[in-house]
Amino acid sequence: MAEKLDEFVVTEEGQEELKKRLEELRTKRYEVAERIKTARGFGDLSENAEYDEAKQEQGFVESEINALEAKLKNLKVISDDEISTDTVSVGSYVKVHDLQFDVEDEYRIVGSAESDIKKHRLSNTSPVGRGLIGHSIGDRVKIKVPAGEVEYEILEIRR
Repeated sequence: MAEKLDEFVVTEEGQEELKKRLEELRTKRYEVAERIKTARGFGDLSENAEYDEAKQEQGFVESEINALEAKLKNLKVISDDEISTDTVSVGSYVKVHDLQFDVEDEYRIVGSAESDIKKHRLSNTSPVGRGLIGHSIGDRVKIKVPAGEVEYEILEIRR
């Protein structure tokens, strides 16, 4: 499932994580505003490093809040009951065997808004995520990646 340019595909878990992050940033917004207020009390703003730092952080926080609010308005949430166990799709956990290195690994295919390779979450728009989507248990899939080509055998698909 490809994402439209203005639509972000996420799992229910991903939607909750985005909402949690937004609430954290909204709380931080007030903390930064207090730091700005305190720094103003130090006097001359032209030479006030605390003020400059707080204003920079405020810009970053506001930018992140705006980006998250835009994402949340354009989400396509994939519920658990929509996730197929017959073929790999967004939301699937897929266990694969890397035929070149003879290792097994498990990934969750997610939308780009929640991808995180450290947590084994592959974006549905990444080469490997896109290459696995639509395939079934037992399929051998060759996927072109920046470093060349990888070949996986799909061992298991679950929700």
